[in-house]
Amino acid sequence: MKTGLPFINNMIIKNNYPSDDGFYMPGEYEKHYGCFMIWPERPGSWGKDPAKAREAFVNVASAIAVSEDIYMAVSPNEYENAARMLGEVIPKERLHLFEAESDDAWARDSGATFVTDASKTILRAIDWQFNAWGGEYDGLYASWDNDQKIAGMIADEVGAEIYDARHFVLEGGSIHVDGEGTLITTEECLLSPGRNPDLSKEEIENELKKYLGIKKIVWLPYGIFNDETNGHVDNFCCFCAPGEVILAWTDDENDPQYERSRIAYDILSSETDAKGRNFKIHKLPIPKEPVCITKVDIEGYIFEEGEDTREVGERLAASYVNFYIANDSVIVPQFGDENDITAIKILTKCFPSRKVVGIYAMDILKGGGNIHCITQQIPMVTER
Repeated sequence: MKTGLPFINNMIIKNNYPSDDGFYMPGEYEKHYGCFMIWPERPGSWGKDPAKAREAFVNVASAIAVSEDIYMAVSPNEYENAARMLGEVIPKERLHLFEAESDDAWARDSGATFVTDASKTILRAIDWQFNAWGGEYDGLYASWDNDQKIAGMIADEVGAEIYDARHFVLEGGSIHVDGEGTLITTEECLLSPGRNPDLSKEEIENELKKYLGIKKIVWLPYGIFNDETNGHVDNFCCFCAPGEVILAWTDDENDPQYERSRIAYDILSSETDAKGRNFKIHKLPIPKEPVCITKVDIEGYIFEEGEDTREVGERLAASYVNFYIANDSVIVPQFGDENDITAIKILTKCFPSRKVVGIYAMDILKGGGNIHCITQQIPMVTER
């Protein structure tokens, strides 16, 4: 379905906060209407030949489309190709393509964050400031003008009013909520000088509470080792149910990830959520073998001026925590590592009512993120 609607300016809410209107961000494991994604094109992320990355995106979209609609933003140049590839595996009633120029394909971060009212009747969106993970301080590319428009465009596509939060820098991957008043994030990311340097930790907390309808924030110091997003929490720790979290883990004390995970475990073990519950912590191992950039990989990239580059041997932030919770499944990345099967077994126990589906995701990881990073859930409501 090709629409490409213009952004409807009279749908912007400028003077209210979602929490004042009775809106909040549901947990990802609550019912979805659909999932938003962006078709991959950027040569600095997906290479001279993005065919393998696009195949991975299609595989992810197809797995999600079993139980929810797919909204895919595609540039005019790639529209026919995307329609063909996606149309071969996704029923037409599930697929919603719309034209939109973007700077890259990280829908979780540049797209809207969706909120609903308590009765799950009305859907609204939040348009945060996006600055490519750090702006002029340590952002990953020099221009993000097109990405900044994406939130408004997806809000239009699903008919949602949108809150103007352009004064506050936030990426969707930097937060995870339980839908019952609790949010988990990392200091490494939200307190980074490239995000909101003029705001104190308390002021940042207040913004999150006003926009996401939460009552308590659990701060973890760090995320996954060498994560170029400054430690996004969605690659490290997430909720699988109220009062239950999944934490990236390694038993190898020589791995630089070990201390990060151990500190997080200690904090979560002593913390409670907004309802006073102690956390049940599920340890999810990272790949046994570090995933690193090869010389062949480097030769495939085309980097623009001002764009963050990669080096041979650079360790990528591979994590099985970077999964997407669909209505009837959990879509988890696979890396060709012996812990692939272990991750599926653990997640099957964490999500007993969902099928855990492994998708080979090395070609997404080489772009800088993974399955959760390229997806954004659209909560189910009764009126749209």
